[in-house]
Amino acid sequence: MDKYIDLIKNSYSGYWNYLKNEIITINHWDNYFYGLIVISFLVWILEIAFPWRKNQSVFRKDFWLDTFYMFFNFFLLNLIILIALTDTFAAFFNDILGLVGLSISSFKLFDVDTLPLGLGLLIFFIVSDFTQWNTHRLLHRIPMLWDFHKVHHSVKEMGFAAHLRYHWMEPILYKSLLYIPIAIIGGFDAQHVAIVHFFSITVGHLNHANLGWDYGVLKYVFNNPKMHIWHHAKALPEHESYGVNYGLTLSIWDYLFKTSYVPSSGRDIELGFDGDEKFPTDFIRQELYLFSRKQKPHE
Repeated sequence: MDKYIDLIKNSYSGYWNYLKNEIITINHWDNYFYGLIVISFLVWILEIAFPWRKNQSVFRKDFWLDTFYMFFNFFLLNLIILIALTDTFAAFFNDILGLVGLSISSFKLFDVDTLPLGLGLLIFFIVSDFTQWNTHRLLHRIPMLWDFHKVHHSVKEMGFAAHLRYHWMEPILYKSLLYIPIAIIGGFDAQHVAIVHFFSITVGHLNHANLGWDYGVLKYVFNNPKMHIWHHAKALPEHESYGVNYGLTLSIWDYLFKTSYVPSSGRDIELGFDGDEKFPTDFIRQELYLFSRKQKPHE
């Protein structure tokens, strides 16, 4: 037990020092703090220059709430919960395997570090995105997880910052389920992972932005604003009562597994979910929503 307590303490202090360094030091290109600011500002400028819903305010409904969510989830949540839990889960999982004489390296298929950089990054990206696509489906199909995911679907007007409005339990689930497949293929150093991470953040911001783009033929590969808005539609098609268009960065999984749905432009559809008029509208009550109600079937 002392081992896990020390691991949690070291994770906190290590991440806190890292975060301070990210804010103070801006002389490296893979700075996540300023990288998020730059990406957000550029996508917001695109929204202002090429608005799809022209009657939507530049400071749309919940703009500031989503901006707070964006920084809280991307940085403070990592400090408070995510880093320590991720490190602890990894150590605990390895200890369990150790009881039967195994380790996570026993399951490693290959090490992407030994491949050409471009090919290795591509494999890392595809494995990560497919795992997250499946995790996203679970968020819609398991009632308790759906209650967490309602925070994200409570968005009523789409904008770039809505990308990072989510409950603190979501990244715990994503990171936990992502740990095993990533461990199996090995990993990159932080700078190489930053390439994939910044790309995913950019596509995610664009998916939620007030932009009417679908990227032409590339819409069958990459998620896009015209596709993702249907994921947030309040009225779901009868054949997919849990949801559609689960892709995070790639749309190809939805086309391959028949969960794609783009019947029209979707520019002016109503967003949300059944019963969202009763859903909390402030940060604290949204974060505590699941703990303040009895479990109900998927709404």
